[in-house]
Amino acid sequence: MREVAILGVGQTAVREHWDLSIRQLAVAAGRAALADADVSRVDAIYVGNMTSGNLNEQHHLGALVADHLGQWGVEAVKLEAACGSAGSAMRQGIIAIASGQMDAVLVIGVEKMTETVMEETTAALVTAADADYEGIHGVTFVSLNALIMRRYMHEYGYQHGDFAPFAINAHANGAKNPNALFREPITQKIYERGRVVADPITLFDASPIGDGAAALLLVPAEQAPGAVRVVGSAVATDTLAVHDREDMLWLKAAQQSAQRAYAQAGIGPEDVDLFELHDAFSVMAALSLEAAGFAERGQGVRLAQEGEIFPDGRIPVATMGGLKARGHPVGATGLYQIAEAALQLRGDAGAAQIEGARIAMAQNIGGSGATIATHILRNPIAH
Repeated sequence: MREVAILGVGQTAVREHWDLSIRQLAVAAGRAALADADVSRVDAIYVGNMTSGNLNEQHHLGALVADHLGQWGVEAVKLEAACGSAGSAMRQGIIAIASGQMDAVLVIGVEKMTETVMEETTAALVTAADADYEGIHGVTFVSLNALIMRRYMHEYGYQHGDFAPFAINAHANGAKNPNALFREPITQKIYERGRVVADPITLFDASPIGDGAAALLLVPAEQAPGAVRVVGSAVATDTLAVHDREDMLWLKAAQQSAQRAYAQAGIGPEDVDLFELHDAFSVMAALSLEAAGFAERGQGVRLAQEGEIFPDGRIPVATMGGLKARGHPVGATGLYQIAEAALQLRGDAGAAQIEGARIAMAQNIGGSGATIATHILRNPIAH
């Protein structure tokens, strides 16, 4: 198997893009990645997306994007794994390069979510849950995560205000990222005054949806010796429905995908310099830190309270705003995470730069934990 490198990175800002269609967003990010890599032709395009059929009345995104990028004749498909779509598309791109089947792969994550009314958007998102046993009862992902957060607080003795560092860190870092949707820091007092969305989740515990696209150009590492390397890549699954899990407070797929990625990279969590976790909700940030081995069970919130998730802490997270401040265009989020991690390792993160970062990890969660993709990147200069 060949080593894989990220040669090009492209992003659009996460916004309510009233003037841009889903194809225009995807093409803008794809062109930016191609230009960054100085590559004009690819062998394949993998597009991560969740809701285009529901919200944009457009399936067949692979061919659509290839067409408008001028990449006629290439293999091009859309991959869907709920909010984990982009991370899963990245995995397929890596396999294509590592296997020797492809020499240049463009992976794009894209979502256009803000032109429909909230009821339609919510209905599209809940299709990632179990339709027969969750969706039929009217649950949403906010309500499912509210149940998980309430149980976490009960089991480990936390109060709602204890989760504030996750949002405070994300918003402070988002203020340094021109592509972020929210660019204003918040305080503990602002967090605690947040409007309740689904008790105990408030406005500052939940990430905002948005429109956006991110893209990466992958090549064999021997063709790009100075580029960021992908040294770990894994996807794992769990039960689709939360009530079917042995333990609703343990992200088994996060643990499994992280362990596989660590083994491939030959490292452990103690070697990771920053973690782009999937902070769709504050409680998911805590559970990800625990499942990935950065904190003991029930101690993810404590790690945040101790300041260890901030830029100068032991394991900086959401370094460019995360889902909470950058925004969460669901099918694109996993590529934003990896793009931001790659920029950190290249030293191109601007005001959000984490000094001395050598190894970065990104974890993309689909649904309430049913599909989880973990990727580990390394700066080749520090190898």
